[in-house]
Amino acid sequence: MMVATGALLATGVVRHRRLRPALHAFAYRTWFLLLPMRALRALPDPHLARNRRGLASFHDADHGDGGPDALAWAEALLAREGITGVDGEIWLQTYPRVLGYAFKPVSFWYCHAADGALRAVLAEVNNTFGERHVYLLDGPGLGFGRELPAHKVFHVSPFCKVEGRYRFRFMRTAERIVARIDHDDSDGELLQTSVSGTLAPYTPRALHAVLWAMPLMTLAVIARIHWQALRLALKRVPFFSKPEPPGAFISR
Repeated sequence: MMVATGALLATGVVRHRRLRPALHAFAYRTWFLLLPMRALRALPDPHLARNRRGLASFHDADHGDGGPDALAWAEALLAREGITGVDGEIWLQTYPRVLGYAFKPVSFWYCHAADGALRAVLAEVNNTFGERHVYLLDGPGLGFGRELPAHKVFHVSPFCKVEGRYRFRFMRTAERIVARIDHDDSDGELLQTSVSGTLAPYTPRALHAVLWAMPLMTLAVIARIHWQALRLALKRVPFFSKPEPPGAFISR
């Protein structure tokens, strides 16, 4: 697989389907960034507004522990958890800030070996209460196209209990990327979610095109979350109070 080495911009669709106790589904157009963090450390992209103002910008403080170097945070996390062999690129799939605002339901760090093999994935989840949790996916079953399970330990939606497990699946080609997360509870499959996009080089022209087509995209993310919550409430889907966050920032 031929993989680009520069920053990428993806345009695609985010999908969500709830199976119980009421069927509920939606799909929205979206766009997001796919950033080669180590390549950008060595040679910053002059077209990417990083840690500064811009129509769309990337800020390190929006990730990890909120520090000034998100890549250093990710590398330190991998080292603490005993993940070795991440001597290739680390790609970050994330929403940017648009006009200074961003809400990032989930960002993915794809951590590669020098030969391109996937060594670990960090699924960095934020909820609307300002809390963050990281699911660390690794082990011999790791790879694109393979299912990766993780126990759910972090509160995201008031319409889902903090129980059961997630099933992660990732796919990437030179032209396309897909991240899928399904949620199973004690009664079986509950939620099916995915975000997918067609990849293109990050250029001023590509950025202006998506800003024209989907202005205020990141503000729309939080607005749509609350709109869908209202729709679920009207369907009388049970509501669960927010529990305390997990004691550990990372689970694997």
